[in-house]
Amino acid sequence: MPPLNGWFFRFVEYMYSLPEPPKRKRTRPMEVICLGMPRTGTESLQHALLSLGYDHTYHGWDINFENPNYAQQWVRLCQKKWFGPPSGEVKLTAEDFDAVMGHAVAVADAPASVFAAELIEAYPEAKIILNYRKDIDEWHQSLCSTLARGPTHVFLFLLSCLDKECFWNWHCYLRYMWPGLFRSLDGNAATGMKRCGKWVYKAHYSMIRGMVPKERMLEWCVDDGWEPLCKFLDRPVPDEPFPHVNSAAGFEGQEKKLGLRYIKGAMKNLTMLSGLIAVGVAAFTYPISW
Repeated sequence: MPPLNGWFFRFVEYMYSLPEPPKRKRTRPMEVICLGMPRTGTESLQHALLSLGYDHTYHGWDINFENPNYAQQWVRLCQKKWFGPPSGEVKLTAEDFDAVMGHAVAVADAPASVFAAELIEAYPEAKIILNYRKDIDEWHQSLCSTLARGPTHVFLFLLSCLDKECFWNWHCYLRYMWPGLFRSLDGNAATGMKRCGKWVYKAHYSMIRGMVPKERMLEWCVDDGWEPLCKFLDRPVPDEPFPHVNSAAGFEGQEKKLGLRYIKGAMKNLTMLSGLIAVGVAAFTYPISW
């Protein structure tokens, strides 16, 4: 694969560029940052925080589903993080993150785990939840059976060639976020997850424990439920069961919904392209006489 910071991808990004969405501004402080790795109950935690009044809690699915779409802007943050100036003096600030999720008072899943160190420094007043899975082997199996599925990646890649929004979401996750997080030096996110997933998991949690004072952080898993979460956030325990969402079946449902969205965009573009080709063929077949 050509280097991500080389001329080829800069040209492709130019060809697939989308209109700039409005730059967001923060109107409420960032209150909670959930830094657990993907597949550690991130969507359940998002729903729990929404129930506790943290609206909006930004999640990795927002990068895919938001309208207007900010995947193009997340790619720029990734480029700033991994392809900064030769001096190495790269600093992502609250202003950088506010521009893409300024409406959010909490963040979880991919944006949080990929930019964990930067978010900790950007929002020093925010409380940190380090969500985890008790069994690392079960976590790795869940990761490999969902995010690391090769056939799905191939299907999305084909759609990304035909739909600009799909291109940016593919570019964001499969060329930047997941390869960067899982140390995929060959650019293959799926193999990076399978080969490096467990040690990356351990290193990620060790890094955060070393950066965040204990009084600012809660280590929590979905099995712990409401009580420790509400105590840490100083919120009353809701009179409802703790939400358990995004099992493997739930993940596939979201994936299908996303696939259908991109298929519609690709079909629209194919129809337009077919029309242009038909017009061109007709023009050459039946030349206009003056």
